[in-house]
Amino acid sequence: MITTGKYFFFIDIDSHLSPTIGVFICLKCCGGHRLLGPNISKVLSVTIDEWTDEEIDAMIEVGGNSSANAIYEAHVPDGVKPGPDASSEQRNKYIRAKYEHQEFLKPGLKISNRSVPQPSPPKENSFHAPSSSSNPTPKPECLDGAIGHLKITVLQGANLAVRDMLSSDPYVVLQLGEQKVQTTIMRSNLNPIWNEDLMLSVPEDYGPVKLQVFDYDRFSADDIMGEAEIDIAPMLTSAMAYGDASMFGDMQIGKWLKSHDNALLEDSTVNIVDGKVKQEVSLQLQNVESGMIYLEIEWIPP
Repeated sequence: MITTGKYFFFIDIDSHLSPTIGVFICLKCCGGHRLLGPNISKVLSVTIDEWTDEEIDAMIEVGGNSSANAIYEAHVPDGVKPGPDASSEQRNKYIRAKYEHQEFLKPGLKISNRSVPQPSPPKENSFHAPSSSSNPTPKPECLDGAIGHLKITVLQGANLAVRDMLSSDPYVVLQLGEQKVQTTIMRSNLNPIWNEDLMLSVPEDYGPVKLQVFDYDRFSADDIMGEAEIDIAPMLTSAMAYGDASMFGDMQIGKWLKSHDNALLEDSTVNIVDGKVKQEVSLQLQNVESGMIYLEIEWIPP
């Protein structure tokens, strides 16, 4: 048992560890990890080197070798993984394929080389939302010639894709024409609940609203976590046909139908609710291995 600070680990006394990957390493594999370089696998001795708090946190975040292997060895072909009697050359080749080239990850998954966290100013990126503790994105200025506004409430995401070691830091970007608005970042959460209102002005020649989900990365480019398009024509056509919604009781006035050509999980009805035109939308994210986004849209006339 090794004790460090308030944590203790049951490990082989001759082991090494790699906080950049989050795994403990046996002596036979230690050399292969050193060959990768510290930017990919920083190798420390369990008994000789001192561990920083950041390195301990990095090890705990991954959750152990089994958790790391579930990601890095998700798809290892039969006969590829070296056995206990493999040569150093075979081990080194496999270690490079596993961690540097990331040949055995789930399709579409790519893990950025992660260093142990160090203090650093945030990178500038007009797409980035502030952290989840910041104020919501402000309402955009009304565009000249706008026929109204959409208030899109990003309710939640579900089963979003992993883009970091074990989780992701997702945020949602909505785009209509040249306008872009976005949610706050939800740290380490694959099932985030935003309940966040975003406003878009609707021009006369409107098209679909483009939705994208990104994983925030502090030290590298943000990773895409899926996308979808929202057809707002059914809502706008219905809203304009009925005019002043406050004159009507609660009722269904339109529908956006699920089809193979869109990302809907189910038909999305347009309703008058308490004198307002609203629509609940459930989307299956496209061009990604998994992920769903749930929205509520409200039409706000000029």
